Formats: sequence, structure tokens, C-alpha cells
Amino acid sequence: MSELKTPPAGDDKAKDDDVVALLMRQHGDIRNLFDEVEATEGEERRDAFRRLVRLLAVHETAEEEVVHPFARKGFPGGEQVVKDRLAEEKAAKETLSALDELDTDDPKFMPQLLKLRKDVQAHARAEERYEFTHIRRSTDAANLAAMAKAIKAAEAMAPTRPHPGVESGAKNMALGPVAALMDRTKDAVRKAMGK
Repeated sequence: MSELKTPPAGDDKAKDDDVVALLMRQHGDIRNLFDEVEATEGEERRDAFRRLVRLLAVHETAEEEVVHPFARKGFPGGEQVVKDRLAEEKAAKETLSALDELDTDDPKFMPQLLKLRKDVQAHARAEERYEFTHIRRSTDAANLAAMAKAIKAAEAMAPTRPHPGVESGAKNMALGPVAALMDRTKDAVRKAMGK
């Protein structure tokens, strides 16, 4: 594997004063992380997969808290656009949850990962076409920047590894690591938005 690694969300020091540009860059980082997971093995694969899970959790949760509420009210047909994106996200979250229970060396891991990748990429294309384009056309630079700021806050607050005290498989299963990460991200977004 080359030395080029996709940085964890928020570690790239980009200015990000436009929510659409930020989310589009995250889509690129997600594609790169899928490549990294597929191309590596052992501990490198586990590390890349943890970074992928973290970015997916931050990205989707931030969209649910920042982007979707704007889209619902911000442009004609926004309610249906959001409804369609949420259905796609639900399917991807179910696959991600199943994947999160497997070791990256498990023979079932790669087929599940490829299914997740296909779902996530279809979802990203739909977001870019039906949601992001309309958001950019429906608001001003100040609002785009405010939404980006909330998402950057979520990136900064989201944990990068499992929480202390949740190292055992039983505790991880009970807590649901992906769900816990999404909850913490929601809290960070809401705090950044003053809610």
C-alpha cells in the first residue's frame, strides 16, 4: 500500500466555508477510504475501516442534522428529496451495522463491504444531484458557511476510536458503536448550531 492515506475527517485543515464543497470533499474521502480498506489487510485494513466508519457516521449524522432540515424547507420538493435520501441511508446503515460486527479478516467482510460501497456511492450521487445542487441555488454564502461550520464542529468532536470502557465485545454489542458515534456527532452538531 502506498504511503498516501486519506486523513481522518477534519484533519486536512481545509477552510470549508461552503457546506456543499465540504460534503463533496467528504464523498471523495469516503471513496478513497473504501479503496484503502479493499487494498489492505490485517491491522492496516482495520485502521482504514475504522476511519471509514467514523467518516460515514459523521457525514450522515451531519446531513441529518444540518442539510436535511434545510432541504426540507429550502426548496420546492425538498421534503420528498429528503425522504428518498433517508431511505437510502437506512439501508446503508443496516449494512454498516452488520459489517461493524465482523472482523475485517472474516470471509464475509469483503462481500458486505462491496455491498455497502455500492449503496453508499448510489446515495452520494443522488445527494449531489437532487439535494446539494438545490441547496447551493437556494441560499447565500453566509448560510452555506454556517452549515459548514456546524459540520466541521461535528468532525472535530467525533471520537476517533472506541470509548474507554467499551472494549469488550459484549459491551460494544450492547452499546452499538456506530449508533453511539452517531449520537455523539448529533450532540456536537446541535451544540455548534446553538440548539
